[in-house]
This record gives sequence, C-alpha cells and structure tokens, in this order.
Amino acid sequence: MRTISMTSADREEAPRPVSVGAASSEAVSLVGPAGLRRSGYVVSGLLGAVAWGASAAMWFGPELLHGAAAMDGSARGTALVVMVLGVPLLAVAMWATSRGSARAMFVWAGSVAFLLYQAVLYLLATPFNSLFLAFEAMLALGIWSVVTLWSQVDVPRLPVLVDQRLPARSLAMFLWVAAAANALVWLRTIVPALDESATPAFLQGTGLTTNPVFVQDLAVWLPMMAVAAWWLWHRDGRGLLLGGAMLVTWLLEPITIAVDQWIGVQADPTAPYVSTDVIPVMVGFAAVTAVPAFLFLRSVRPRQGESHGT
Repeated sequence: MRTISMTSADREEAPRPVSVGAASSEAVSLVGPAGLRRSGYVVSGLLGAVAWGASAAMWFGPELLHGAAAMDGSARGTALVVMVLGVPLLAVAMWATSRGSARAMFVWAGSVAFLLYQAVLYLLATPFNSLFLAFEAMLALGIWSVVTLWSQVDVPRLPVLVDQRLPARSLAMFLWVAAAANALVWLRTIVPALDESATPAFLQGTGLTTNPVFVQDLAVWLPMMAVAAWWLWHRDGRGLLLGGAMLVTWLLEPITIAVDQWIGVQADPTAPYVSTDVIPVMVGFAAVTAVPAFLFLRSVRPRQGESHGT
C-alpha cells in the first residue's frame, strides 16, 4: 500500500444533489434504531459472542490446536487480536450506532468483514479440531451479518451522510492501488509454483494443502475492493458502505498479521513461513491505511441530524 495524495479531481467533483444540511431529516432513517432493525443487532451480536468465545478458547487452550507449532502460534496471535480489538470494536460500533452515530455504522460494517475474514482462516488454516462448529458458526454469522447490514441500510441514500470534504476519488485510488499491489504480491508467489509437481515452498511445513489467504483475497476481498473503489469514485452509496468497511478491515488486518507473526516466531523460530521482518512492514501498512480511514470517517456526519459545524 502507498499513501495517495489528494488530487485536484476531488475538489472538482460536481456537488451532490442533496446537501448535508438539507438531508438531516432524511438521514435519520438510514442507520441506528430506525434503520437497522433488531435482527441486524442480534446477528452481529451473536457473531461477536461466538468470535470472542472461539478466539478465547484458542488463546487460553493451545492444546486444542493440532497443527505445526508456528501455525498454531500464528492462529493464537490472530485469536488475540480478535479478542482484544476486533470484537470490542464491533461491540462499541454497534452501541454507538444504536445511539445515532453515523460514523459507527461504517466501523460496524468493517468489523464484521474483519471477523468474517478471520472465520475463513480459523476453518481452513487450522487442522480440524474440537472448535470446528464454533468456527463454522462464526463464518455463518459473519455472512448473515453482511446480509442483514446490506439489506437494512438504505444504501442508495447513504451519500446524504457524507459532506463535500470526502476525497472520494483519492480514496478510490488508494483502494485500487492497495488491491492491485496485494494481488501482485500473491501472484508473484503463486504463478512460479504452478509448474511445480511437488508441494510449493510457501506450503512446506505448514500442514496446509492450499493457502486460504490466497483463496479468499483473490476471489472475494480484492475484487470487492476494486468494485467498491469504482462506486466510491462516483460517490455511489454502495461505494461508501463497501469502501468505508474495507478501509476499516484493512486497517485491522495488518495489525493482526504483525501479532500473529510475532507469536508464530515465538512458537517456532525456525519455521520459514513466519518472520519478525514482516512486523514493521505490517505496522507501516496499518499506519498508511489509517490516513484514508480517518479522512473517510471525518467526512461522515458525526451524528444523524447534525452537520459538521454543529
């Protein structure tokens, strides 16, 4: 990921047909109790509870994991971040949304996407164990949390929550660059291994038959980032919801990688697939992503029915 400077195109974008001040009464129904129904809170609340419980079991019961030492260490590192950052952030965002915060709704969506991402890794990057059904429930609740959020938020009207300070085109460019750079890094590893008859180097010692990060990133998350960026470029409500969520998710994910690499190295310093060299790179990615995430959330009206000047 690279820092994307604000372009003149952002300042030249045509004004939206609905101004923030005029939209105050309309925005009330978009998020919070009047927009997101009880089912949205229930499903995401269950997601948080299951994710925290499964992660706590992994962290406090390492004997439950039966993989390679470094892989188990990495899984426990991920579990630690889910426990102390991912689930608490989801809980706070849900509470703040229920109190009328428009910004919190985007953080809620990003937190759900983050937990859904980890659910796939819990299921496919750890050998089958007694937590399988908890991992499966986490995946199902993550999917249905996405469905309820998307179906209950009035997505086409989301632009009324955002003022003219939103650098939509620069944020879209950031998402495109991030998605393309990530895809190129993965393809640089994958393509040379396609002609190999033996287990590729990136899988040796992991106990995995394939890499679930490659699978979900290339099939789901990176294409989603690219599409979200296109919608965001045009200030489409779909781009605001997906783009805002992806910025939050991609802020949390590098932090998770840094922690899981650290704990993985502690578990087995000789494993070739974990390294402390990755940690400063991931911290740097998180710091870079924090800038567009801040710019996005700053441009969202602090509370429903309020303008930025109140």
